[in-house]
Amino acid sequence: MEQTYVRHVELLGFERRDFPTKHYVYMLMVKWSDLSEKLVYRTYPEIHTVHKSLKEMFPIESGRIEKKDRIVPKLPAPRWVDSQKSTETRQSTLADYCRLLVNLPPHISRCKHLTEFFKVRPEDEKPPAANTLRRNEGPVTSAESVTGNASEISGPIILDTYSVIADFTKTSKDEIELRAGDLVEIVEKNSNGWWFCQCDYKRGWVPASYLEPLDQPEEAEEAEPDYGGEFFVTISSYTAEQEDEISLQSGEVIEVIHRLLDGWWVVRKGEETGHFPSMYLQKTGDKEGQGGGQRHPPGGQRLPPRRSTIRNVKSIHGRARRRLSQDVYRRNSRRFLQQRSERKSNVTPVKKPLQERKNEDNIPDTSDSSSEGEVKRQVPVVPPRPSPELILERCTDKTRKRVSIHQTPP
Repeated sequence: MEQTYVRHVELLGFERRDFPTKHYVYMLMVKWSDLSEKLVYRTYPEIHTVHKSLKEMFPIESGRIEKKDRIVPKLPAPRWVDSQKSTETRQSTLADYCRLLVNLPPHISRCKHLTEFFKVRPEDEKPPAANTLRRNEGPVTSAESVTGNASEISGPIILDTYSVIADFTKTSKDEIELRAGDLVEIVEKNSNGWWFCQCDYKRGWVPASYLEPLDQPEEAEEAEPDYGGEFFVTISSYTAEQEDEISLQSGEVIEVIHRLLDGWWVVRKGEETGHFPSMYLQKTGDKEGQGGGQRHPPGGQRLPPRRSTIRNVKSIHGRARRRLSQDVYRRNSRRFLQQRSERKSNVTPVKKPLQERKNEDNIPDTSDSSSEGEVKRQVPVVPPRPSPELILERCTDKTRKRVSIHQTPP
């Protein structure tokens, strides 16, 4: 019986998968010689691994001996940094490669390794649910080699894609100019509110307040408020420009209760709260700023704009994410501090072992009632010595005999 072989491969598109990690998979419709059609999912590193195996198996046809004899199509190596745009632009190259591959001479196009690669796997029959909102986006994961041996292949670094909500005009050479609706890949998210992005072939810093994820806005990227607070010291003065901000001088110690991605954190000083630029904060005890080892934003000290100051915002979502007001922060902060104070006051002080040994006679402590000149601890009263008759009455018979012998005159 003749072995089935692949007679046609059609590229349908690609999807982003979130399990076990974010990665891209290409959807390939494989048509077999027995007229069956199967949909399989393969990552780009997997396909490139097969390509390298074919070059090793067929050195003449791959041009390793003579370049003029090459008939195996070329396929670019996977990029180290992958993104949605690169995955999308790679489709035409991959479609041409698959078309040329199945049209090679039978000893190549019908070889065992190629046939095994396009066979349906269990994960092809029951693929994990695709992320429909962020379709065609994610990192490429490890693959299984065509020889059948499990070998992990490092995938490229994946970059999250964000949408620009308003026109941004750069003010320095380190920034990039963007228009509303542009899609950018995030290379670095700095906690001071400046993110390093790439758009096409441009790279530079962009305020995080101008960007929003392609996922639904209710996706929680920011941590919840921590009213326990974390101590920071201000390294520069700032005067509030909006009602929900707070003015502080350099060198003041405050508590950060909510870290926000736009770089404007909510801080607490006493019972007062407000937004303050994280760029002007340094963790107590640190010699460097809160940015740590991260790169500094353009211009070194330019504050990122807040979302409330941006005009002509064009969000891709129907509703913006709800922000907490300063009244809510202050009310929750007061409640937390009150509960913490009550817990401390209700704790019974535990006596140390040394204190317990000193008071093992159960002598009452009169230190609170005594005055400064009085003795803090009273000496116990010594009872009077019992009479001889009482001693003889209560002692043992042996002791009484001895006493009577000593009392008898010679």
